[in-house]
Amino acid sequence: MELQNQTALVTGGASGIGRETALLLAREGALVIISGRNAAKGAEAVAEIEAAGGKARFITADLSDLASVARLAEDAGEVDILVNNAGAFPFAPALEQGLDTFQELFDTNVRGPFFLTSALAGKMVAKGSGSIINVTTIAGLRGMPDTAAYGATKAAVDSFTRTWAAEFGGRGVRVNAIAPGHTKTENVTSMIGEEEFEEAGAATPLARLGRPREIAEAILFLASPRSSYITGVTLAVDGGYMAQG
Repeated sequence: MELQNQTALVTGGASGIGRETALLLAREGALVIISGRNAAKGAEAVAEIEAAGGKARFITADLSDLASVARLAEDAGEVDILVNNAGAFPFAPALEQGLDTFQELFDTNVRGPFFLTSALAGKMVAKGSGSIINVTTIAGLRGMPDTAAYGATKAAVDSFTRTWAAEFGGRGVRVNAIAPGHTKTENVTSMIGEEEFEEAGAATPLARLGRPREIAEAILFLASPRSSYITGVTLAVDGGYMAQG
């Protein structure tokens, strides 16, 4: 197992891509700390990991609340792998974007991960090793209708990725990002509509939607020693969507 004796924190780890990531990291031997707002779903994720022979625990946290972010960092302690996966994504046309949801997006997707990473990366730097993986989106890499605010938050995190890689790389900490494409999760499907979302997946070169496990496999790669000479990269896991220009 590649991650034996390591501790991983996965924010938003109770469902979707985060849950699949937590399962894979635990399968590879990591003690996985799952954080999220839904304690019931968190308990289910922990139980699933433990049933498979892994180790996990859950911490209730809200990334939009800085006090909650500080408590999460303190409760998590020293981690070897940080997966900044939690995020808000209420899409809206630019002319209809409300201030409240705009603020929620930036608080959750930008401010929360920044200060959580700030609190945890120092411990990684002190011991000379660590891997940070930020989950962004192809909407931060390419103009997509109705995602102006959301895409901007994730573009900011892509910028964090490059800057942190430059800041921390000389002290043994790698920082990368995964930009999922059209991925079939319950939350996104319910927001966009299943039929419309399936059509979007059919328009990719692979002609289908992605699965959360496929995104999680890429995150596992960047967390593992197999990617030991990779840092500062945003990897699109998108069925070839970005290749279409």
